[in-house]
Amino acid sequence: MSDTGSEVALLPRLKQSLAAAAGTIVFGMEDGTVSIFGLVFGVAATTNSNSVVLVAGASGAAAAAVSMMAGAFLESETDRDEKKARQKQLETDLRCDPGGVDAMLAERLTGVGLERTEASALAGAVRDKPEAIKGLLMAMQGGTEAETNPAEQALWMLVADFFSAAVPIVPFMLMPVAPARIVSAAITILLLAALGIGRGLIGKRALVRTVLETVGVGIAAALAGVGIGVLFNNSYGS
Repeated sequence: MSDTGSEVALLPRLKQSLAAAAGTIVFGMEDGTVSIFGLVFGVAATTNSNSVVLVAGASGAAAAAVSMMAGAFLESETDRDEKKARQKQLETDLRCDPGGVDAMLAERLTGVGLERTEASALAGAVRDKPEAIKGLLMAMQGGTEAETNPAEQALWMLVADFFSAAVPIVPFMLMPVAPARIVSAAITILLLAALGIGRGLIGKRALVRTVLETVGVGIAAALAGVGIGVLFNNSYGS
């Protein structure tokens, strides 16, 4: 019974974590797909050995996923620490200069677009409500946004990056290099199109343009990988 209760309690937490990391997941999947797409096609253009392609793709995918995980953790941790520092400084200012709170609030309200008379009126309306003043000031500096967990952001980045990086690689595990190139390109372009849709929905952007941009970046990466692979193979290959 307790196990069932734990599972039920875990689902909302998982959904909340997933929603908070939506941007991280899309970014991780796009990075993993594009970078390994280019790497795999660069290698596959110069060899008919599945093992060579797989070693290059798998090692690149692992290295890229761990690197992106570390980057996501450090970025999220830095953002969290910066937010806490701003909130702490605000609380210090409110304690040290309670008499200047009206002026501080009015100045910041003016800075976000209110007329001076409107800002002064709003500041005066909450003059005797310190918690309301604190809430307004924090809201204007982003202090009321939900705090993200750096470890969760890093884990989602690792999973998203590694999973998407595997997509261009898998066909080379199942078939010879020549047909695998075609299948890999097809499924990778489909994934990039799906990621473009995700980017468009999250960023409220035009879907067609966003899909074309995302797919175009992936194709450009593949062409760059092929070009570099062929160049080095011709220059240094046996």
